[in-house]
Amino acid sequence: MSTGTRALELLGLLQNRRHWPSHELARRLGVSQRTLRRDIDSLQELGYPITATRGTGGGYQLSPGASLPPLVLSEDEAAAIVMGLQEITSGPSPTSAEAALSAMAKIVQVLPVRIRRRIDSLRAVAVPARDPEARAGLTDIASLTTLALACRDADAVQFGYRTRAGETADRTVHPHHIVRVENRLYLIAWDLDRADWRTFRVDRLGEVSRTGTTFARRPLPADDPVEYVRGRIRAMPVRYSVRATVWAPVERVRAELAPYGTAEPIDDTSCRVEIATDTLDWATFCLGAIEAPVVIHGPPEAIAYMRAWGRRLITGTRDPAASAPGEGLHGR
Repeated sequence: MSTGTRALELLGLLQNRRHWPSHELARRLGVSQRTLRRDIDSLQELGYPITATRGTGGGYQLSPGASLPPLVLSEDEAAAIVMGLQEITSGPSPTSAEAALSAMAKIVQVLPVRIRRRIDSLRAVAVPARDPEARAGLTDIASLTTLALACRDADAVQFGYRTRAGETADRTVHPHHIVRVENRLYLIAWDLDRADWRTFRVDRLGEVSRTGTTFARRPLPADDPVEYVRGRIRAMPVRYSVRATVWAPVERVRAELAPYGTAEPIDDTSCRVEIATDTLDWATFCLGAIEAPVVIHGPPEAIAYMRAWGRRLITGTRDPAASAPGEGLHGR
């Protein structure tokens, strides 16, 4: 880490915790206490009001009432940066998404209040996705920023959480990771009320607040946070389990379906497909996009739904001259 980058990280840590023991602050920055003292001296020379305490329990903190100077950005510049980071969090690379979340947290926390309100007004804007329910979950910049900072600082958080059934309950958790899986953001956290690991969809969280209580990090229940979330998703009950036969080699079908469904070979030219989903729109799109003959076996709702899709598409591609004006536009 360069000296400049380390100075920014040091300022961020001091901003988000009232007092840091010197040994813990040095450990977080990955430097010796001697290097830490030099960095503190440099920041004090630049005018940052950092107070040092000596003796047992000695450490550093920003002077009471002090805060970091606001980041010098116009409203349009700040909006452009946060929107760009939003897009990265919905991109194909989980590593880039994690870095973008961290950067967004650092930027938003030092923006002036007026510009923060402008940024928060972007909560209805999300990266376009095929399914409106599959947005990245960036519905509340302030809450997302709070979560990212709490993960970084090992600080417990409280929030209201809306379940799949629409019920809301207050939760207190130790947040560990925010990961992106299939165009949604998920929080991996240790739930204090349930004394167990839980995953939370970020777009279902209410206002998030930090408790100020730090915690010792637990080993995650899996080596890969993304795969852990995917496994939890697969284990959840779903509304539909769409079953079909596709006349295409299983390797090709798996490559096109993954990770939305499973395919098992029947022979060299066909396979059985199963897609677990809460929305038939997505299952219909997945099967149609394979570009191979397919037979839908169930459930009955899926058969009826896809038959209606087929009728609408056939009607929409007829020769316009053969149809009366408006005919077929609302075919079922």
